[in-house]
Amino acid sequence: MRWNQAFIYTLREDPAEAELLSHKLMTRAGMIMKVAAGIYDYLPLGYRVIKKIENIIREELDKEGCAELLMPMVVPAELWQESGRWGYYGKELLRFKDRKDGDFCLGPTHEEVIVDVARRSMKSYRDFPRNLYQIQGKFRDEIRPRFGLMRGREFIMKDGYSFHTNEKCLDDEYWKMHAAYTRIFKRFGLKFRPVEADSGAIGGSVTHEFQVLADSGEEKIIFCPSCDYAANVEKAKKKIDDNFAANNSCPSPEEVETPNKKAIKDVAEFLKIDEKQTIKMLMFVIDDEKLVAVLIRGDLDCNEVKLRNYFGGNSIDVADEARLAKDGFAVGFMGPGDGLPPKIDLEIVADYSVKSITDGVVGANKKDFHTRHILPSRDLSNLNYGDFSFADKGDLCPLCGGEMDSCRGIEVGQVFKLGDKYSKAMGMTFIDEKGEEQTPTMGCYGIGVGRAAASAIEQNHDENGIILPIEIAPFSVSILLLDPSDDEAKKIAEKLYADLQNAKIDTLFDDREERPGVKFKDHDLIGIPLQIVIGARGIKNGVIEIKTRRNGEKSNIAIDEILGATLKKIEELRG
Repeated sequence: MRWNQAFIYTLREDPAEAELLSHKLMTRAGMIMKVAAGIYDYLPLGYRVIKKIENIIREELDKEGCAELLMPMVVPAELWQESGRWGYYGKELLRFKDRKDGDFCLGPTHEEVIVDVARRSMKSYRDFPRNLYQIQGKFRDEIRPRFGLMRGREFIMKDGYSFHTNEKCLDDEYWKMHAAYTRIFKRFGLKFRPVEADSGAIGGSVTHEFQVLADSGEEKIIFCPSCDYAANVEKAKKKIDDNFAANNSCPSPEEVETPNKKAIKDVAEFLKIDEKQTIKMLMFVIDDEKLVAVLIRGDLDCNEVKLRNYFGGNSIDVADEARLAKDGFAVGFMGPGDGLPPKIDLEIVADYSVKSITDGVVGANKKDFHTRHILPSRDLSNLNYGDFSFADKGDLCPLCGGEMDSCRGIEVGQVFKLGDKYSKAMGMTFIDEKGEEQTPTMGCYGIGVGRAAASAIEQNHDENGIILPIEIAPFSVSILLLDPSDDEAKKIAEKLYADLQNAKIDTLFDDREERPGVKFKDHDLIGIPLQIVIGARGIKNGVIEIKTRRNGEKSNIAIDEILGATLKKIEELRG
């Protein structure tokens, strides 16, 4: 394609609202253009990247026998009501009514729709297994869309779903998709790591995220350098000593006045103790109704995902302090002992970190008072204990016991074992070999297409712009004609352009009447892997320059050898 046909408009300055480097570079390179918060035009250069990513996905999934379909973005409420998600998915689900006052939503994910497709088609065990996928625009009404394509409201996603007659079949498909995703992300040229994760609102029992390793990543990953263990911070476990610490000299509990000392730091300073000796009681509401409390060492934070999963809930929220105070709780001075409101149904659990405390302090359920000399093995032994804190760098690996490390990551894909969560709720059944009715089990497999493109740029750039891997670059080769008015140079450039097109090499031909410096800057910015520079001076000397964008390496090639040299370079870049 010629530059003047390609609709490429580059910018010299970063957009004011852009925070991440990928957002800045994609906007400056003329790949995307903001329409509204979290909503973007994919301009031709960016859309070429998207289409190449989609084609790689299709190639790898089609190899595995997956069938592509396309489901509607607008989904009737009835399907979401069948699954039970209409009421609790949250404000990210954009709900609206049509002219007949019917309830609909813009699909953020399509478990309900695919089950409806499958249950109307797959009636016998002979119809299984099946793996169906689509690549489609989706919408999630994020409260704070940011980072360009990383966290938009409208986005392109590959979502796939598999159906099975038994768990063994599902397990085989899960790991087959895990392997296919590994190949896909390798072809994208990404440095990534599969990590254990929480299934969140999608549901399911087993799931892995594919995290692109980048300092700009939103996700924190905990991993063990000594083995293969890796998990996102919500899911990560650590080796735990679940034995109570002993302290035969710990005095009996006693109340102590702590006037206006609510925060852990203030309590510790006032009592002249380490924050690790304090125990805080945090209150949460599960599924908007069940009130629960967790005791955790004062210097640690509660992992709300682990707590929600422990109680088997769909959602978790911090309890409203005003409501707690109205119900009779001494907010800021709460503890597991006497003094809790007697009419309130409250379940209290404790994190394993509490067991290591040998002489602790906890709220006394009385304003301006705490209880000191708490020995959990003696005073809190009746509680249920669990892992409700975050694992972190320096903790011991739950698999091999080695010291763990951490890094940042960008989630670009995820695979789930859904089980029968949706098929059972929506009444999908099949007839097995014995003529009996059974409920199928499911898997779910997603890739953020636009996010993958942005992640590749986060990993592949320099001070001059984007350096995309050749498999997903908008063009493999660019021809920079420096002197369009020079007839000989133009003739050679046109012939090379035609030869590359005939060889099925996607090529961008820049024959603009523009200064060479502008052309060099533009081509470095948009990140095409191989640049062929044709100028009048080089032609007079019988050579054409080839530049590899990634390392800046330049070579002068004889004019009659330029096509062969270009094709060879392309093969080298493809590996």
